[in-house]
Amino acid sequence: MKVLCLLFAVLLFLFQAAPGSADPLYPDTVACRNQGNFCRVGSCPPTFTISGPCHGGLLNCCAK
Repeated sequence: MKVLCLLFAVLLFLFQAAPGSADPLYPDTVACRNQGNFCRVGSCPPTFTISGPCHGGLLNCCAK
């Protein structure tokens, strides 16, 4: 029974997800955020313009 508990603890440790590992870094998203802009689905707010793509072309990069 002790071996079963130890095995369960080891399996939980091995399959633990690292924080932020599910969000891949796209080069266009990094470039957008480095310029002080942000990514958004759909159109940008009224005072912002679309300056390029984000997240592999799925989002828009909004700039002031």
